[in-house]
Amino acid sequence: MKEVIAMHGWSGDSNTWKMWAELFQNNGWIWQSVERGYGDIPPFHPIWKDLSTKNCFQRRVVVAHSLGSHLIKKDVLEKATDVVLLCSFSRFIPLGNDSRFVKAALRGMQQQLGTVKEATMLNNFLKKACHPSPISSVPPGPITKGLSCEGRKKLQADLELLIKTHKIPNGLPAQSRVLIVQGEKDSIIVPSTSSALKKDLNKYLNDAPTHWNIPEAGHLLLVPGLINRIRDWLNSYP
Repeated sequence: MKEVIAMHGWSGDSNTWKMWAELFQNNGWIWQSVERGYGDIPPFHPIWKDLSTKNCFQRRVVVAHSLGSHLIKKDVLEKATDVVLLCSFSRFIPLGNDSRFVKAALRGMQQQLGTVKEATMLNNFLKKACHPSPISSVPPGPITKGLSCEGRKKLQADLELLIKTHKIPNGLPAQSRVLIVQGEKDSIIVPSTSSALKKDLNKYLNDAPTHWNIPEAGHLLLVPGLINRIRDWLNSYP
């Protein structure tokens, strides 16, 4: 059996994965999308459908975008055979010269949540996440459709989690096969943060991760053909 559980990032929702789900399901995969519940979609936390150890060809794949790798539940991540990290990180705030600037920007975002400045702040974040593509490239989500009251609390708590990240995602199996995908034009994650993830995983994993740096791609990796490339990488399991 081939399964995927996908986790969206901060301020996103499960609609992120509609195209992914269709492509993978047409290729014989079972696909489930986690929903954090920031907006009008109820929270949903799927579990693996088959945890049988009898089949040596069992594939349990976690696909996580950005903070999603730290939001996915430990008991799901620790059973994964393969992990695809899309513009993710071990620590979001870098250790170098950019640390004060990044931390100040995040604290400013926290202060604006729940105020009259919230909509503008979130819209600016979405523009940066989409860059160099326009906002119209992504389906409507919590930022454009509005947050729920509970969703706003989660968004605030998850922003604090993002600020405090300092290591690889909790539960990541050292024996898992890992693909790192990063965008060269990512306006959300600074280059030193991207480099730190690769360095941390090289130290932690039994086998070095595969690393793709995608030209012309931003934080949301809105480039044609990428989903097919990732599917093919997963299907090429040795």
